[in-house]
Formats: sequence, structure tokens, C-alpha cells
Amino acid sequence: MRPLFVLFVLALAFATPARAGGPPGVITRPSHHGVAETLDRLEAALKKKGITIALRWNHAAKARAAGIPLRPTELLVFGNPRLGSHLFTSRQTAGLDLPMKVLAWEDENGKVWLSYNDPGHIAARHGITDRDPVVAKMRAALDRLTSAAAAP
Repeated sequence: MRPLFVLFVLALAFATPARAGGPPGVITRPSHHGVAETLDRLEAALKKKGITIALRWNHAAKARAAGIPLRPTELLVFGNPRLGSHLFTSRQTAGLDLPMKVLAWEDENGKVWLSYNDPGHIAARHGITDRDPVVAKMRAALDRLTSAAAAP
């Protein structure tokens, strides 16, 4: 039984796109585009699926306006009430972490990344144990959408 568990853990580690050393519960994948273009692509894909865009926030522009230098960093906030609301019916505190957010950011080497909270982490944080199919759907949708936005 133990070797099977080890194989499962390894498969999960390699299946989840992540940047080494990232915060727990945050999925990060590389993008082949600049920050703005990556979010433009994600925004277009979300709109095509009928997902509501709530806000696009340019952290770098806001920081610059405050006299603080910051590499390109933008946040896109979006939601699909037909999916996310199911988490609220389990625990309304999930509203602290939803709607979903994806951050596009440029690291110190000029590489662009997309980061977002793993829906499983959100569920665990709020003690949601009765919505596994919803969490799985959210996770799969975010994986597909961010992969498409980051692809060459």
C-alpha cells in the first residue's frame, strides 16, 4: 500500500503546474507572453466562456503612481456564480477568497508567470468538505484557461 501512496504523491506533484518555492496553495505556471498580453488572452478566454470579469487591477501602475517601483504585475478578478456559489452554500466565508483571481507577474529575470489560488486550498481553508465535484470542476477549468492564456 505504501509504494502506491508514494506513486500517487509523486504523480500529483508532477501533474500540478507549480513554481518551486511558491506559497502553499498557490498554483503558478510560466507564460510565453508579457504580463498584459497574458491577461488579455485570459480575459478573452473567460469572456468567451461567459464568465464575468469583475476587475482588472494593474499593481505596477498603482505602485508607480505612489512612487514605488514594481515590475509588471496585474490581477484579474472573475467569477462564475453557477460554480462558485456552491462553495458559499457550504461556507459563506468562502466569499473572502471568491471570486477567483489570477495574477500575472514578471520575476527578477524578466520571466512572466501566472499564479492563482488552488480551489482545493480555498475549500480546505474554509472547511468545505462537501463540494469535491465543484472544487474539481473549478480546478480543471482554471488549469485549462490559464494553460491556454500562457501557451505560445
